[in-house]
Amino acid sequence: MTIELISLVVFGHHGYLEEERRLGQRFLVDLWVDVEESATASDRIEDTVDYRRLAGLVREVFAGPERLLLEGLAGAIADGILGRFAAVERVRVRVRKPDVVLDPPVEHAAVIVERLRT
Repeated sequence: MTIELISLVVFGHHGYLEEERRLGQRFLVDLWVDVEESATASDRIEDTVDYRRLAGLVREVFAGPERLLLEGLAGAIADGILGRFAAVERVRVRVRKPDVVLDPPVEHAAVIVERLRT
């Protein structure tokens, strides 16, 4: 079973350029969280992952220490989810930067990180 949260909008002071860290910018976070199938039978939130808590973890990462790269943000979120939620078997995190300025223009820049519980 997969829990999907798409386009969580967060603001953070992260980026490779000093100006990005100083001014801050908007990021979009997408999560795909694979949870044990038993959660579909019990209908108990204790047997799955409360997506309010997933959103809270994303907020924590973006409010935390400045990171230069999207890779670090996505990795911190993925590691945090596996560390905090025992029911999670696999997580895929995409962090998008929608306001990136490139030539030629792009819709967004993004990094995808996937982690499996071992």
